[in-house]
Amino acid sequence: MSETVIKVAGLSKRYRYGVIGHGTLYKDIESWWARFRGKEDPNLRITDHIGPGMDGEWFWALQDVSFEVQRGEVLGIIGRNGAGKSTLLKILSRVTTPTKGVIKIKGRIASLLEIGTGFHQELTGRENVYINGAILGMTKTEIERKFDEIVDFSGLEKFIDTPVKRYSSGMYVRLAFAVAAHLEPEILLVDEVLAVGDVEFQKKCLGKMEAVAKGGRTILFVSHNMAAIRSLCQRTILIDKGELLMDSATDETVAHYLDQNLVEGAVASRADIEQRMEGKIRRGNPFLRLCEIAVLDKSGLPRQLFHSDEDIIVLITFECLQPVQDLFIVLDIVDEDAVPVLESHNLDDPSTAPGFRRLGRGVFNASCVLPANTFGGKRLFLTVHLVYPKTEHIFVNKILEFEVVFRGYNDAFSDVGDAFIRPQLSWAIQRGQLLKPKKDCEL
Repeated sequence: MSETVIKVAGLSKRYRYGVIGHGTLYKDIESWWARFRGKEDPNLRITDHIGPGMDGEWFWALQDVSFEVQRGEVLGIIGRNGAGKSTLLKILSRVTTPTKGVIKIKGRIASLLEIGTGFHQELTGRENVYINGAILGMTKTEIERKFDEIVDFSGLEKFIDTPVKRYSSGMYVRLAFAVAAHLEPEILLVDEVLAVGDVEFQKKCLGKMEAVAKGGRTILFVSHNMAAIRSLCQRTILIDKGELLMDSATDETVAHYLDQNLVEGAVASRADIEQRMEGKIRRGNPFLRLCEIAVLDKSGLPRQLFHSDEDIIVLITFECLQPVQDLFIVLDIVDEDAVPVLESHNLDDPSTAPGFRRLGRGVFNASCVLPANTFGGKRLFLTVHLVYPKTEHIFVNKILEFEVVFRGYNDAFSDVGDAFIRPQLSWAIQRGQLLKPKKDCEL
């Protein structure tokens, strides 16, 4: 018989727009001083640029969320940025309190919300292992018993007695995760830890998470990595705008999430974009407006189905409401699991880059050609970023989809396998001989 270890009923959390609370006294004073002088708050975060009349108003980060988790279950939690996922974990780990609702937890709980919390720059890696482990709830005996495992997992044996201020960001993250990954709680809360480090280390982290899950511990796992969610979790919940939108089997929830932002057809209108827009948005006095995004064929007709030997044109229509400088546009193509397949910037093309240095008021069209004979046969999704450096960053995530059917080359074998990129490359076959190994002095 299964045992409920986490029960959440009617959980809600609200915050107030415009209220200072950055987590440190220094930043709070800095923000207060900026407001006192009538300047823009230097500590505003993404989507905190608010328009007139919003100061002091309340918004719900979570609203009436209810679910249960059984012992030994691995529950995935997914949703867009700002949906309320991290707020939920912070409440469960007692970092912040709910506005209303009931939470019942059975067992020792530990969280990996902020990797590296408690690391001191002047201390060595060895000393920080002990400090960080203690902050995360491990006893000195536990840390000493696991110390060699932690160091071996991090791969930093040669640098363990070096002050962490001399570590690269990657080394810092490796050691921080290694400490956190060797906790032995009954319930573990994990927030997007697989977004750090290099590819090899991410695989190592995922393997560790799988081992923890197989050990019978209860895990709540927040991630934007759908492949990791599918691999670790049998059940997943979807949170959107603070509300529990779906609680079902992982494949069903992930499929719903991936289609959640999609616009039907090959054209996203201004209304479609504004409903899905994210980023650093100036509500009061904006510089940019994203008007329309379309996927077209070479004749200019909107389409969602292409053959691999056809050009695909992405047309982005935007408006400059004020003069801007050094505007850049980012086009991302991702797969169904949000794994990046292709990225392109308008400034990559030297022939058009100078035209974006200074733009006056008005409506502009930016187009990018995805050349024929590039993609294999896959379903792909389109994300667009519009960036005015240090001022405004608007993006719409996976707003349009299109599918490419691979035709093959020269009427030959055309199985594309799992490849997303399948270009027609140059090959040469000729008679030859084995290469002779060179001596060390000839290298």
